[in-house]
Amino acid sequence: MNTVLYTKPSNMASSSSSSSSKHDVFLSFRGKATRYNFTSHVYGNLCEKGIRTFMDDRLERGEEIEPAIIKAIKEAEVSVIIFSNNYADSPWCLDELVMILKCRDEQLQDVIPVFYHVDPDDVREQKNSFGEALAKHKRHFQGNPDKVQKWRTALTKAANIDGKDLTEAT
Repeated sequence: MNTVLYTKPSNMASSSSSSSSKHDVFLSFRGKATRYNFTSHVYGNLCEKGIRTFMDDRLERGEEIEPAIIKAIKEAEVSVIIFSNNYADSPWCLDELVMILKCRDEQLQDVIPVFYHVDPDDVREQKNSFGEALAKHKRHFQGNPDKVQKWRTALTKAANIDGKDLTEAT
């Protein structure tokens, strides 16, 4: 994979050591869909360039977004959101998305959406797999309709950010 999604500004640290918990880039993705192919290539390429990149491959999933993830999102200079067909199936991913956009608004964090084999309009308008996932969440979270509405708003907002469309990527 030779696609460059992000070039490190000169003010970013070039070390990928673990001496600091701060990361230059936070990757948000649906593990089952992209972890061992596209996302691992992005992660590897960023690390090769000395860009400290957070990928949540060592954390256990729970009902709520974990403090370690929240901290990693807040400390990142850039968040890359890799939208795949089943990204919205995961309440965890959707909670990450809400936090990422909050950091974008409050901390002016850079956000780069990547549409990996998914049409940006499907994300923006919650159509196809995104619409199906949100309909399922609406039933599951009947007692908390505000949560699902936050996710809908976040998906629309993220899809409206200029990003990389890899709809036809192979």
